[in-house]
Amino acid sequence: MIRTVLVDDEADSIGVLKNLLGTHCSEVNIVGEADSVEGALQVIGKRMPDLLFLDIGLNNENGFDLLNRLEPGTVQVIFVTAWDTHAIQAFKYSAVDYLLKPVDGDELRKAVDRVSRKSLEKGAEESLKVLLDNISTLKIVQQKMAVPTMNGLTFIFLQDILRLEAKSNYTDIYLTSGERIVATRTIKEYENLLPESIFYRIHNSHIVNLNKVKNYQKGRGGFLVMEDGSTVEVAFRRREEFLRRVLK
Repeated sequence: MIRTVLVDDEADSIGVLKNLLGTHCSEVNIVGEADSVEGALQVIGKRMPDLLFLDIGLNNENGFDLLNRLEPGTVQVIFVTAWDTHAIQAFKYSAVDYLLKPVDGDELRKAVDRVSRKSLEKGAEESLKVLLDNISTLKIVQQKMAVPTMNGLTFIFLQDILRLEAKSNYTDIYLTSGERIVATRTIKEYENLLPESIFYRIHNSHIVNLNKVKNYQKGRGGFLVMEDGSTVEVAFRRREEFLRRVLK
């Protein structure tokens, strides 16, 4: 059984979550509830849960206040939130589990399954730390992203990404330092994840950081020369859109 505490300042939300957990997640054992940071700290100290369902908004406080007061590795967390798109991007970058209100039963089941497969290892702790850093700034250039690799997670600043290149179901991520990271995600996933204001998919196989383009060389589609001297082909059908983006 997964010993679980629910933290939300809305009694109705806790009731809905309890019903959904009872229906979809029989292995979850709810050992406590709280509606504030102080209350949650007391319940966690007494009940020693494995998992925390944590609402972001808690009256005049928020769930991040609670996380900042917990010892690292104390408990795994699934966030429950109605926050806006920019904050949701911070969750995605940090590779932490979250659910959007109103909570969907199938998504709840998937989140609990992911937690069941995790252990409180350094990567999980680092994900929460990165989330706190990202939320505190919500500035794209200062945000970090968790990159899944064959060996675990690697955390990188978005501003350090030079370009990404598709390699079947993997993606090579090239950094300004010269390092190459092999990510176990497709380039399509990164196209959906990375902010459009900075990253642009210029070819089926390539996404570039527009801030790291040194120059554009004409051709049918053309080529980009990146800051590290590497060249990247621009697909003909994407050329006009690319030029509009960089010339606007």
